[in-house]
Amino acid sequence: MRNVTMILAGCAALVALSILFGSWFTVDQGERGVILRYGAISGTAEPGLGFKLPFIDSIVRVSVQSKAVVYEKMEAYSRDQQPAEIRLSVNYRIPADRVQEVYATYGGEDGLLSRLIERKVFEETKTVFGRFNAVTAIQERGRLNAEIASAIQQGVSGPVLIDSVQIENIDFSDAYEASIEQRMLAEVEVQRLRQNAEREKVQAEITVTQARAQADARRAEAQAQADAVRLAAQAESEAIRLRGEAEAEAIKARGDALKDNPGLVALTQAEKWDGQLPRTMLPGGAVPMLNLNPN
Repeated sequence: MRNVTMILAGCAALVALSILFGSWFTVDQGERGVILRYGAISGTAEPGLGFKLPFIDSIVRVSVQSKAVVYEKMEAYSRDQQPAEIRLSVNYRIPADRVQEVYATYGGEDGLLSRLIERKVFEETKTVFGRFNAVTAIQERGRLNAEIASAIQQGVSGPVLIDSVQIENIDFSDAYEASIEQRMLAEVEVQRLRQNAEREKVQAEITVTQARAQADARRAEAQAQADAVRLAAQAESEAIRLRGEAEAEAIKARGDALKDNPGLVALTQAEKWDGQLPRTMLPGGAVPMLNLNPN
């Protein structure tokens, strides 16, 4: 009898402890609690200490913190039918006021990921990637990322917020990547040749400009010399004209003087006569410098 009493006492203690410890619960700051009563949602619990009915109520905790999920090797085809494997990360969070809807509709965070987010991520990524050629997807990766992020954010309609989407890597086939590398090398070579041609063109223009400048300098020098010769000829012509005018004026002045003074010639001759008579004279000839006419 005593043993039965002890067993009953132990069971009672266990029940009491179960009731004691099963009547309260805690919710972390980054979580919200969904309170279930007989499996039906009866409310939500905020962070901190809470109380519930033992054996009747249960608590399902749902994180409301921002989380990231990474999708590895997502297969997609570009517009030019190039296969690729995409590594994509999605940052999401559940609004604190919608945790009850998350549990009611999706059974929790895992169901939300598999039934809503993942399905839309795969669908929208393949759709948007299919609008890009392989080369464009590489060269304009920022635009590709922005369009995929926008498509996923608009496509995911439910009790979740998509904060950001990031394309972390795009892998094409080895053969295609080799062809891309060869194409890039060819483009680099073409660019180098174009730059060389442009440099030679500029050098030729510089040479032509220098030759034109030298020709203009020679032409200016020749023109200056011609102008100097012309000016010198004009000066010489003017000097000759002035000398001629001066001599003409002098001759005219002497002529006027002789006209006005008839005896000036005789006077000049007398002044220049040395007093000697000619030793030989022709018969009947006049004696120079002597006027023997009495009149």
